[in-house]
Amino acid sequence: MGWVFLVAAVLAVVSGLMVVLQRNPIYSAVALVLNLGCVAVFYLLLNAEFLFAVQIIVYAGAIMVLFLFVITCSRPAKRRRATTP
Repeated sequence: MGWVFLVAAVLAVVSGLMVVLQRNPIYSAVALVLNLGCVAVFYLLLNAEFLFAVQIIVYAGAIMVLFLFVITCSRPAKRRRATTP
């Protein structure tokens, strides 16, 4: 059990740093999903199965889908330059 906590803790710290340091918001949101998954593992290690399930279903599932939808809808489209013959 100790090694599971250590792996989850290292992944949580690394993914937390990736959330803050990424320039692309999509990659930042994916790192946030990984971070929320690590928090769910912490809940499971504490024998809080209900909070584990809520963390996965509500936060990592529904909320992150909403975040990704808003990010992709709010990004301005790249304009293509008109080619002149």
